[in-house]
Amino acid sequence: MRKSRFSEEQIIGILKERQAGLGAKKLCRKHGISDATFYKWRSKYGGMGVSDAKKLKSLVAENAKLKKLLAEQMMDVSTLKEMPGKKLLRPGSRRRAVDWATKEKSYTQQRACTLAGIDPRVYWRQLDRPEDTDLRARLRELSSERRRFGYRRLDILLRREGWAVNWKRLSRIYKEEGLTVRKRGGGKRALCTRAPMAIPQGPNQRWSLDFVSDSLSCGRRSRILNVIDDFSRECLAAVVATSLSGIRVARELERIAEMRGYPCMVVSDNGRELTSNAILKWQEDRKVEWHYIAPGKLMQNGFVESFNGRMRDELLNEHLFDTLRHARNLVAAWRTDVNHHRPHSSLAGLTPWEYANRSEKDQNLNRANS
Repeated sequence: MRKSRFSEEQIIGILKERQAGLGAKKLCRKHGISDATFYKWRSKYGGMGVSDAKKLKSLVAENAKLKKLLAEQMMDVSTLKEMPGKKLLRPGSRRRAVDWATKEKSYTQQRACTLAGIDPRVYWRQLDRPEDTDLRARLRELSSERRRFGYRRLDILLRREGWAVNWKRLSRIYKEEGLTVRKRGGGKRALCTRAPMAIPQGPNQRWSLDFVSDSLSCGRRSRILNVIDDFSRECLAAVVATSLSGIRVARELERIAEMRGYPCMVVSDNGRELTSNAILKWQEDRKVEWHYIAPGKLMQNGFVESFNGRMRDELLNEHLFDTLRHARNLVAAWRTDVNHHRPHSSLAGLTPWEYANRSEKDQNLNRANS
């Protein structure tokens, strides 16, 4: 907009000359202005003093400034909505947002940095991180094989293969590759004070067992009997069948005992199969103590409940079983993997088989520390 060559004081003086009796045409010829300009001044400044004109000018300037700020703010809001990515949480995503705003929206670099919430010095700094191409490729392979593993267990598997990677670096790469496992919804948990369950100090001191329900692809119901050694968290049996009676459960326990010996105690819930005459006779004949948890208190049998949750998350929710044979093959393969390959977080990253077969020196050291 072209600036006027007359100030407010001069315009007010010209209008006062008109009020003093000088004709409009003579006034316009005297000051070299057009009739339209004169009448425009009169409609705008008519009856005002010099101070009033200055106030009006400041108000107009402030109003224009506010309009500009409002327009910029509305533009910033629309730009934030159009920015690529859901949330700008890391410097990399903020840098990409700044690049996009400067190219697509013609923002200045300073304004784009302010909008993305990144300091210009951070934006200008060049990253010297390695590409980690081989590590990223191997991490993607492992995560595709172990779809429900987080970066902590994947870190253990990578260390077994000889990769020496800091866990924070691995966590960053894990998130950048989009491998984060989405948690499945769980039921409501009771809010109460819980006493920790005593952990056995040797194998065969305590077994825990429970059932897991599932179905075949045809809709036929099936059940899985899981038996766990609470000392090593080893899965002693995972029996798949359409019906598991008390007689069948006693027969499976006898089969396990023939290979490992009888336990000192067995922990279970109060299901009909586990309170049947066949189970009562088996525990009485074998002199095995049987502990039934309180009704509704699943955490009193927490080891096998945790195992059931992992089985459902990593196996049952990931596969469709066509037949019982198909289910038995996959369950047996998964049980072998859990016992011999899968790192267990509560066993310091060891597998149940490695934990149970540690040297006597390591076991004595662990007892001394506990």
